[in-house]
Amino acid sequence: MAAYVNNVMIIRHELIARLVRMFQAGELETKINSLAVELYPKDRQARGRCCIYKERAITRYKMLPLLGYEVPEDDIDLHPLNEYAKGSLERKQPSESILTVVDEACAGCVQANYMVTNLCRGCVASPCVMNCPKNAIRFTPSGQTEIKPEACVNCGLCQKACPYHAIIYMPIPCEEACPVGAIKKNEHGKEEIDADKCVYCGKCITACPFGAIFELSSIIDVMQAIERKEQVIAMVAPSILAQYAETPAQVFAAIEKIGFSEVVEVARGAEKTASNEALELKEKLEEGQKFMTTSCCPSYVETVRKHVPGLAPYVSHTPSPLAYTAEELREKYPNARLVFVGPCVAKRKEARDQNSADYVLSFEELDAIMEGMEINPVKMEGIAVESYTKESRGFAQSGGVLASVLAEKQVENFSYETINGIDKAMIRTMKQMEKGKVNAQFYEVMACEGGCIAGPGANIKSAKAKKYFINSMKELSK
Repeated sequence: MAAYVNNVMIIRHELIARLVRMFQAGELETKINSLAVELYPKDRQARGRCCIYKERAITRYKMLPLLGYEVPEDDIDLHPLNEYAKGSLERKQPSESILTVVDEACAGCVQANYMVTNLCRGCVASPCVMNCPKNAIRFTPSGQTEIKPEACVNCGLCQKACPYHAIIYMPIPCEEACPVGAIKKNEHGKEEIDADKCVYCGKCITACPFGAIFELSSIIDVMQAIERKEQVIAMVAPSILAQYAETPAQVFAAIEKIGFSEVVEVARGAEKTASNEALELKEKLEEGQKFMTTSCCPSYVETVRKHVPGLAPYVSHTPSPLAYTAEELREKYPNARLVFVGPCVAKRKEARDQNSADYVLSFEELDAIMEGMEINPVKMEGIAVESYTKESRGFAQSGGVLASVLAEKQVENFSYETINGIDKAMIRTMKQMEKGKVNAQFYEVMACEGGCIAGPGANIKSAKAKKYFINSMKELSK
């Protein structure tokens, strides 16, 4: 998650809240077509776009993933939003897709990553021109040089050659943030996600300054199940404790008020994960295996599967806390709908592949649902909160899984390290680990720096999340 709040988050939150209000009022099909005009009337200035008409078009496209649909290749005007709304109300299962790029919102940022600034002196030596392998640099009438974006291959030789440091590197935020090169421009200059490479870390979502990348939401599916009076159980990740200043008892009461029949902490499953992972580590080391890594971060598991397959034998086979929690609930309530609520994009993939949850909601979606239904945790009278170990709830932070394994005391005197966030540099480190170049016997791996409390679906900035998590843990220890 970004370390700050930005306008993209505010706009997305507002759209979700309005979607919920329309659903609650039974006006989703009748009012959704006019939503963009309500948000951007003629007398309102565009927020960073050329005009309100562009804002309206983008708003319509952004509503598609919130309704649970990928953005279509053809024009949305051929299929009005109310048709998509009707489909979302009638469907039996949500889409299997996880991420989509809203082309209309994607600015493509820059065609070439290198740009000549006004520091250029048009020097006689012209090392930028002389060293460009593609003849992509030309002189302008002013005597300065410029880069032809259609010819540039982003090799960076011009920047290295310039004696005035007049050439700068312009990153494309989503591409820069993706640790595995899964997002690139297509032939139309818009970003496109390669599902064969994507590890669902969500870094592209938080990096995009235009808010063009969305998870396909299950909000309508969840609210429809609740509306039908089905038994719908919320399974909340331990990192929920980092999302609100209110007590956990008040937060769980607010979640229950949405209409969930029960609110269950995934910390319940974390206790089993910790116990079984400690036993597995003991067995692996006794068998002579050099090292073992954790497996509870689905983004890390996807990274191994798609990009570092040689690490697969060293990844723990112990199921995740979500898997254990879901297994228990499905046995107890075979007809219930299970909804995982957390900060993780990759949990959508895990839930789909393992049938550990019927639907997934992010913390951001949860908070917007509360706003749309006018539910405020601060006004809630707390409900009973079950007792779990501090280690199981500690899974929410980097180092938490390691601490829980250590607390099991199954293995004595083993070496360990934490991988706190996966980026391009860490991918290179993992490839070295794949070759057996390791410094420890046990590795805890988290895709998000800081752990789940800093996940891409979190509702607040990471610094505040840490404070809330500490306060919640203190409250639960009373």
